[in-house]
Amino acid sequence: MTDTLNENPGCLGAIFNLFGGKKKVKRVDSSADTTIDEPEEVFPYRLRDDFLSPAEFSFYRILSSLTGTERVVQSKVRLADLFFVARPNENAKYYNKITAKHLDFLVCDATTMKPLLGIELDDASHQRSERIERDEFVDKVFQAASLPLLHVPNQRSYSTREIDALISPHIDITNSHKETSPAESKPPAVQISENKPASPAAAPICPKCGIPMVLRIVTQGEHKGKKFYGCPNFPRCREVKPYSNQS
Repeated sequence: MTDTLNENPGCLGAIFNLFGGKKKVKRVDSSADTTIDEPEEVFPYRLRDDFLSPAEFSFYRILSSLTGTERVVQSKVRLADLFFVARPNENAKYYNKITAKHLDFLVCDATTMKPLLGIELDDASHQRSERIERDEFVDKVFQAASLPLLHVPNQRSYSTREIDALISPHIDITNSHKETSPAESKPPAVQISENKPASPAAAPICPKCGIPMVLRIVTQGEHKGKKFYGCPNFPRCREVKPYSNQS
């Protein structure tokens, strides 16, 4: 004989559900032509009210006002989404070191979303030995990837003038104008060419990843059909080099 579920849970049932108890759902057992009560999975996720602390929110508001429409400010960015590991088969342990680490703020170009500057707000916890070790590692990651990282002391509030003085040199350095070829200024639509280099020695080495580049061709635009060398890690790496033997 199958017990039936009381549809009115009563006070005890309401309290039970409030503290994460599992609801019951009815499942029909076709073989026995009966209804069986089963617990329904209740996910224990809740929306945080402190996504940004008061100090972080104060800093974010001023930073956003300074960067204007030409920049985009991202918060709580995972390092593994910002950086990739060159030669991942050889360097798997280095990916594991960044997968759970986050950056407080990232300033990007609004047009290309290219990262320009990383910012960490350092509170008192950064004085602990494990945090000091973590910060030293993150500093080296940014240095290896040639992305500026700025450490700012955590404060209850910030002034526009002091933040402007801190970030302006880094943004200016990152955004310094230089002459670039059309292929460098705008990543071309490409496909891997059937005409690969005769040997690995014939291909240039990607300056960012340290691996042989592959021969590719532009498939769209005014440079359609033109060959060039590109990094095999595209689109994570957009390094290109000219192909000198154009027919």
